[in-house]
Amino acid sequence: MLRVVRGPRDDWVLDPDRLIGRVWRVGAASDRVGLRLEGEPLTPAPGRGELPSEGALRGAIQVPPGGTPVVFGPDHPVTGGYPVVGVVIDADTDRLAQLRPGEELRFRWVP
Repeated sequence: MLRVVRGPRDDWVLDPDRLIGRVWRVGAASDRVGLRLEGEPLTPAPGRGELPSEGALRGAIQVPPGGTPVVFGPDHPVTGGYPVVGVVIDADTDRLAQLRPGEELRFRWVP
């Protein structure tokens, strides 16, 4: 269980609470740039378009058009125009870095 604060663009998906309401699996394409999660995709809010690229933090949870989140690691890029719907708190990012492909994780909101 990883603790997450709401991101600046959580309204860019229809139900951001679905991020915490399910189990995610770390995908094989994960590395130090980010963990690509597998599971039922989040639904992008219609008509939002694309954002300008923004700086991001380690632990930022970005949702690309396919709806399956990517959690940024220590070598992360800027957002690339996709919304950040949550951020894993700094105290949990080292635990995040220990996850391997195939392992499962869950998130929970914290204030």
